[in-house]
Amino acid sequence: MNLSSTLVETVSIDYEDFNESFLTCGTCLCTYDAIEHNPKLLPCSHTICLECLTRIVATFARDSQFRCPICRELITIPQGGVLALPPSFLVNQLLDLMARQRREVVPKCGSHPNQELLFCETCDCVFCSTCTAGSHIINPQGAEGGVDRNSSNSDHTVIPFSIAIKRMSEILLYKANECTSKLDTANENVTKEMHKLDHRGDAAYEEVRILFEEVVIAVEKRRDEVLLDVKRKKDEKRKVLEEQLKIIQTEKTEVDADVEKMQHQVEVRNITKKISELNTKLDAVNQLSEPRENSYMVFCRNAGINYPDHIKQMLKNVGSVKTSKTFPSLCRASMETSISNLETTARIQTIDYNGKMQEHGGDPITAEVIDEKGNQITTKLYDNEDGSYNVKFTAKGVGTFCMKVHIFERPIKDCPLFFEVTDHNSPVLSFGSKGIKDKGFVQPCSLTVDHNDDLYVVDTGNSRIKVLSKNLDFQSHIFNENLEGRSVTGVCLGSSGDTLVTVNWRTKTITEMSLDGRTIGGFSHDDMIEPIAVAVNNNDEVLIADNGVGCILVFESCGKLKKKIGCKGKNKGEFKELSSVCVGPDGEIIVADTRIIVFSANGEFLREIGNPSSKEGPRGRYCGVSVDRSGLLLAARMEKSKSYIQVFSLKDGALQSVIDSHGSKLKRPTGVAVSQCEDNYAYVVDIGHDCVRKYRYK
Repeated sequence: MNLSSTLVETVSIDYEDFNESFLTCGTCLCTYDAIEHNPKLLPCSHTICLECLTRIVATFARDSQFRCPICRELITIPQGGVLALPPSFLVNQLLDLMARQRREVVPKCGSHPNQELLFCETCDCVFCSTCTAGSHIINPQGAEGGVDRNSSNSDHTVIPFSIAIKRMSEILLYKANECTSKLDTANENVTKEMHKLDHRGDAAYEEVRILFEEVVIAVEKRRDEVLLDVKRKKDEKRKVLEEQLKIIQTEKTEVDADVEKMQHQVEVRNITKKISELNTKLDAVNQLSEPRENSYMVFCRNAGINYPDHIKQMLKNVGSVKTSKTFPSLCRASMETSISNLETTARIQTIDYNGKMQEHGGDPITAEVIDEKGNQITTKLYDNEDGSYNVKFTAKGVGTFCMKVHIFERPIKDCPLFFEVTDHNSPVLSFGSKGIKDKGFVQPCSLTVDHNDDLYVVDTGNSRIKVLSKNLDFQSHIFNENLEGRSVTGVCLGSSGDTLVTVNWRTKTITEMSLDGRTIGGFSHDDMIEPIAVAVNNNDEVLIADNGVGCILVFESCGKLKKKIGCKGKNKGEFKELSSVCVGPDGEIIVADTRIIVFSANGEFLREIGNPSSKEGPRGRYCGVSVDRSGLLLAARMEKSKSYIQVFSLKDGALQSVIDSHGSKLKRPTGVAVSQCEDNYAYVVDIGHDCVRKYRYK
């Protein structure tokens, strides 16, 4: 086993040699210091300590001059003596440096004191070159259970152990400083959160205080109102009694005056007259003897109500102190594939410090979505009240977008979250392939959806209708004699929503059947030539798209032809190649042709929607149409090189989005139906791939 090692050469300075060469006075051999042996710089550039210069000047100076003891150059003593000589800045700096530095101890081998220990950075081991005979193969066979540190043809970096210790010390110091810095930041964040807690606690305390003050004020106000009512009613009674007392007092005064006056009366006639008057007054006095008002007054509390308990019960529902255990940096955001012009939902799951999912909502969450240009997109935040939240938004372009979610003004995990918005719309689910069994189709050409989102797909080649759930799970097959002959091309729900209406282009018959395949009724008409699609409006009228006649035939439910809408031609509002018909929210009649033609419920032409004719654009035609409750029109379009679904606004014909079915290309889509239960899903039947697919469209 060959081992090549690289010894890194380093410079190691002996501490004693450095002191003797640079930090020792050459005259007295004493180490320089800041007192007696203060280093002084002579004009000849030599350094001598202050004590030596003082002795030399005192002994050998002549005519204010002396010779340098090292180079013997004549030195003039400056005014102020040797103290005025400049200090040796270099020596002083070296003294300061050595004072700050730790004297390095070069580790030696325990068995060979003269051998310096070495360190292999590759093997992470310490060794002595003498002990290992010039190499550091410590355990060639890995006998100690460890991994063999040596490998053939490998280069190892070897440095003195003292250098390794110094490097490790520097790394340790760096890591310690980094750790300290992060701890300082953590301390600052926690302190800041504590200050916020104190502030919000004080705010909650103040809200509670104000609330109960309002309750106390309301109670005191009602108490004052009741007390005032007691006082008012007491005063009313008292006033009546006081007025009666005044009358009594007046009468008494009059009687006393009459008695006083009659005591000196000698006329019998006058006395007799007064007695008669007093007899009359006695009758009136008898009436005054009974109080005209009574003293009855009590406060009657409502029976059956314990007011302390009643108020206590009321105050139980006054509110509660809401807190949260949510730990933002552990909370996660997940998102479905974001498609341009379709609503995207991001789900936020809150988690506490111990990693447990929260089960209650109410956290103060903010979310913003920013596009590539830095523009903020409108978002809607929904609290699911189970610890999760939904953020809904609609991106209007493709590219890299950014979502920022904060809880308690702190970012969640992986925030900001960058995600791609694509214009490719792939199917959510797919069902079927060519065949005759439960999962098989042969030329499926039309479908409809009931109020439970059960799908009814015309499996023309198998002369049956296949029933699927909204998740495209097989439910059953519907068979009927009118489905025979492999010629049923259209299906829709009856006006009541619990029957199916089919059109057979070969027999030219319209059939209504129950959802289990029992025939309810039907009709045919001589005017029908090539009926291929059917729809029923709210007036129970049957609309037939007849490609042979080149118009829409409107029948009563009994089969009587009521009117014809449109005609064949090349002008605006005229048909070229009818393929499908449906009814809009306000009874509009919507026909799929080389473009989409919209008529009013009365058959008046309103507008055209869709791609231009072949002279102005790609050759193609629309093969299926359907309208949802919000007025969005979905249309399946086939062109020579591709097929796709377009989503328009029925009101103005504006194109909202395109379903390109990326990754599962459509071949010949012939029918479209929108979900009745789920707001943003549509179903497409593809006769080219013998399957049914489910898509998001808004």
